[in-house]
Amino acid sequence: MREVKASDIAAAVARMCVSANTRLPEDVRRKLEEGHGRETGAAKEIFRQLLENADLALETGLPLCQDTGLAVFFVDMGEDVKVVGGGLREAIEAGMRKGYQEGFLRKSSCDPLTRRNTGDNSPAVINLDLAPGDHLRIAFMAKGGGSENMSRMTFLAPAQGWEGIKKFVVRRVAEAGPNPCPPTILGIGIGGNFELAPKLAKKALLRKLDDVHPDPRIAEMEKELLAEVNKLGIGPMGLGGETTALAVKIAVAPCHIASLPLAVNVQCHSARHEEVEL
Repeated sequence: MREVKASDIAAAVARMCVSANTRLPEDVRRKLEEGHGRETGAAKEIFRQLLENADLALETGLPLCQDTGLAVFFVDMGEDVKVVGGGLREAIEAGMRKGYQEGFLRKSSCDPLTRRNTGDNSPAVINLDLAPGDHLRIAFMAKGGGSENMSRMTFLAPAQGWEGIKKFVVRRVAEAGPNPCPPTILGIGIGGNFELAPKLAKKALLRKLDDVHPDPRIAEMEKELLAEVNKLGIGPMGLGGETTALAVKIAVAPCHIASLPLAVNVQCHSARHEEVEL
């Protein structure tokens, strides 16, 4: 049994919250640079401004975006790990609160009915997966409201298949228009059930933008969907152009024979996430 201190988890989470909100991931930056080189006119200027914004955030330590989002965590924990000196959730929550407070990150969490702010961005959204071994990996994602509001989940008829999936995703991006601050990244969850499909979609957003899915069938689907979405011409910030989305990432799980669950999780261009292994 491997022991991990709750204080170490809290410290790592606090660092991730600040770092992810101020440092654009390199794979995302490369995609923005590619877009800047490809586009013309207003679209090219938007990409220039996005790159300048990333530089300024790095230089000043200020957030990449004023909406520093709800704090979403994906925890991959080995069954031979024991958290000592406190609980896992307690440690993650403490680290998140510390990071958002000391990093001067906006606290966006509020009561859904009274709209009263919780004051410290709590509670964190924690997804826990247990697996054999003694590892502990924590991925953090700052998920802003503008892009999250444009996400959708549905159940298609199984007979609708891939064509139905494609139509739904493209229509969702078209309906969202400029609202999620494109160019976007699309996480697509196919299969599972009511709660699993959205989780698959959101977790897919943690993949590197320039990776290729190991399943050639899924890799081709990602490529096809990206091409269809970019044909919409919405472009950066909705001002037109060839780049409406930077990438499409698909995750698939088995589902009930009577169902075809489908979730689309939209991520804005400021794809803020980071991972640590303790």
